[in-house]
Amino acid sequence: MLSVNELLNIAKSELINLKDGEIFLVRDLFKGYEWNRISRSDRLLLGTLFLNYIKNDDVGVVPIEKTSSGQQRYKKQDSGEGGK
Repeated sequence: MLSVNELLNIAKSELINLKDGEIFLVRDLFKGYEWNRISRSDRLLLGTLFLNYIKNDDVGVVPIEKTSSGQQRYKKQDSGEGGK
């Protein structure tokens, strides 16, 4: 199984595939079966690390509201709003 840092790197690399204005969850950056193979504790840690990453680096992604199940939603900013 991949480490949480390796999973974070996969999530980071998938950001380039998102369109401007697209709203997503961290789980959307993985194929369904890949996400399901990650332990719950690692998914929680990955979510925390991803949130810290986008808050500390200008990657053109902002956190928005949480879902009813407590998952953080994100939005890829339009190119004119800053970011890469």
